[in-house]
Order: sequence, then structure tokens, then C-alpha cells
Amino acid sequence: MRIFRMLLLGGAMILSACSDSSVGSEETPAKADLQEVVATGEVKPVNGITPAGQPDAAAFKVFADNGYVAVIDLRTVGEDRGLDEQTVVEGLGMTYVLFPISSGDITFENAQVLDDLLASFDDPVLLHCASSNRVGALLALRASLHGADDPAALQAGKQGGMTRLESKVRELLSDDGSRH
Repeated sequence: MRIFRMLLLGGAMILSACSDSSVGSEETPAKADLQEVVATGEVKPVNGITPAGQPDAAAFKVFADNGYVAVIDLRTVGEDRGLDEQTVVEGLGMTYVLFPISSGDITFENAQVLDDLLASFDDPVLLHCASSNRVGALLALRASLHGADDPAALQAGKQGGMTRLESKVRELLSDDGSRH
């Protein structure tokens, strides 16, 4: 019986070590410093994502040169980007996806849509809005959908650039029924 328990314990430890530890603990992408990205010519995604504020043409080129395949733009149609973003992005060989999100569109449903969009790309994706506030807010809700507890989800959002939308995200996280 003692040998059986040791084998059972050993098997449980092996399964635990091999289990999917990404639920609630996957590394969180941090908001990119676009000036540094342009200055160094390098950017590294975390889990295939880089959150950012509004890039310029030089920054988009660095992302393309570093193997990014898509840009997901959360800015609304009327927001000035300072350039024809779709033309620039597609001219660099990346896919341009407009997913317009206003502060009122920060919901678990839209976090799920974003998650599905991100999952549709096998290579790195740049995810941006004007300042990365909306990006961070949706990343916080996405982290919650992936099993993160509320403090970890909020941290993911802050790391992704969430600022002014934190109170809205806190409210959504505290309302358990809004996750479904």
C-alpha cells in the first residue's frame, strides 16, 4: 500500500508539473515604449502580443521588421491617427484589423472577441489604441476570462496600459454575472 501511495503521489506531481499552468498565470504583455522601439529597432512580444499607444510609420516598420503579422487597432473611426494606418500597415505586409472600441465598449463580450481575434494569428500582433488605456482594460478582462483572479487581472490591465478605465474594469470584475 505504501508503494501504491508513493506511485500515486509521484504521478500526481508529474501531472502537476506538466499541466497547463497558463490559466491565470500566463505572462502579461507590457505596453511598448514606442520611442524605444524606434530607437532600438527591436520589439519582443509576450505571448504573441504587444500593447501600445498610437504608433507612427517608423514604429510600424519596426514591428513589421520584427516579424509581426497583424495590427489590431482599437481606435474608433473618427479618431485621428496622424497617418493612413491601414495603408501603411498593409504596405508593410501586415494585416490591418479595425476593432473600434470606445470606453463604453469595455465588456467581457468584447474581451472575448479580442481573444478570438488574437487566437486567429500564429505570429506576433500589435494591439493598440491612442494611449493603450482601452488595450489594457480589455487585456484585464481577457486575463479574467482566462482564469486570473481579480488582482492578477487588474495587474495585467495596468501592465498593458490601463489607466483611467481601471474603475470600470474593477466594477466589471466585481460583477460575476457579466463574465458570461
